[in-house]
Amino acid sequence: MTAGLPSKRVIVVGAGWAGLGATYQLAKQGYDVTLLEAGAYPGGLVAGWKTTAGKSVEAGIHGFWYPYRNIFALINELKINPFTTWTRSAQYSPAGLEVESPIFQNLPRLPTPLGTFIYTQFQRLPLADRLSALPLLYSLIDFDNSDQAWRRYDFVTARELFKDFGVSARLYQEAFEPMLLVGLFAPGEQCSAAATLGMLYFFILAHQADFDVVWCRGTVGEKIFRPWVEQITQAGGKVLAQHPVTDIVIDSQNRAQGVVCGDQVFDADAVIFAVGVTGMKKIVAHSRSLQSRPEFRNLNNLGAIDVLATRLWFDRKVNVPRASNACFGFDETTGWTFFDLNALHDEYQQEPGTVIEADFYHANQFLSMSDADIVNIVKGYLTTCVPGFGEAKVVDSSVIPLPNAVTHFAPGSYRHMLPAQTSFENVFMSGDWIINRHGSWSQEKAYVTGLEAANLVISYLGQGQPAEIIPVEEDEPHIKMARSLHKTVRGWGWG
Repeated sequence: MTAGLPSKRVIVVGAGWAGLGATYQLAKQGYDVTLLEAGAYPGGLVAGWKTTAGKSVEAGIHGFWYPYRNIFALINELKINPFTTWTRSAQYSPAGLEVESPIFQNLPRLPTPLGTFIYTQFQRLPLADRLSALPLLYSLIDFDNSDQAWRRYDFVTARELFKDFGVSARLYQEAFEPMLLVGLFAPGEQCSAAATLGMLYFFILAHQADFDVVWCRGTVGEKIFRPWVEQITQAGGKVLAQHPVTDIVIDSQNRAQGVVCGDQVFDADAVIFAVGVTGMKKIVAHSRSLQSRPEFRNLNNLGAIDVLATRLWFDRKVNVPRASNACFGFDETTGWTFFDLNALHDEYQQEPGTVIEADFYHANQFLSMSDADIVNIVKGYLTTCVPGFGEAKVVDSSVIPLPNAVTHFAPGSYRHMLPAQTSFENVFMSGDWIINRHGSWSQEKAYVTGLEAANLVISYLGQGQPAEIIPVEEDEPHIKMARSLHKTVRGWGWG
């Protein structure tokens, strides 16, 4: 920054992974950056909060997968230790235990995707059904995360994709659709094939260790966001909660010069939006400036999915074989997960009873039910998976309905999603639903897009050094070769 000149003012809207990432980077580069969060605290529902009884709850529990290279680098920079060790996971259906996953990085590394195929411990799924997935490798080679690949696959449903490539009905029902229900939060007929391929490749198939996961040892707000906000403040950034944004002020040159929060206007030389689809649609609904652009009006074509987060306290210790578990087949269009918080969270290690987090995705049918009925259903489902819950009594509970909480990557939605650079030259976008070419997903993608938006501001305003963004791990040599050959063949018009 040039001595004697005022700092450039940047307003960031939304204090999740993307917004905090952008704010932190810009504050370190000397910008006058203000982060506006509509909720009562940074992170909103992601961060978690305390009940009136002082117990920690959150809107779901958040895993951090092996490929989250940028988030792990951030954690090292913040000098905090929020994570468990690498944990094994299990999968249940109403018939009982279906799958157990090892710690893949502890096993001899095999070429993609052999490690995932061989080391995953299926309890009932026959080998013949598992082998029916092999033709699907063509689509994984063909889908390279390019704009062309997204447009080629986005109008196809995941269900159609698996059927067209000969995946058996049993493999689809017992393996792929359960992954979709807890990965893209919807059944296969409601998921874009492009998003499906991107998600499966990043989390499971690109490299053997990709499915390995650690968990936050408490709420993300307590363990990560709170110390992160402290360092943002120390760097000169301002974080203001309970500041819902309603509009932006556009000057005669079609540049943003301010952000409106009710009666307040925050002057800005650049603006970064870092909110989810539902939050962004609400802002657009109140903003004549944003409604003037088709790209923002078209966001109304995007959707979001209902989530239900529950936390149950039991009167005794129940032996839960694995701390993290995914479940399918209990409801036709809903996937759910449950976690042993005694094993994962510091707060509950000495708890006399068992504490379970159970979260439901595509939970439309549950949101109108009473808390008591939901708790009874959850207890029944848990007992089906782990019979020891049958004798335990629920002594306390938390039920959090979350309508329109997570992005719906529906077929055909890609054309309505926004890139980081908008038609306003100083307005930038970030979040897990923003188009980018990094290849990451979920929290890692949100954080990466926050850094990318900050880098666009730095380039636009000409102050500071851009953030270094760690790319996803390179494809293995045989995958590179196959993609290169396939691209050549497609170039000849044969693909």
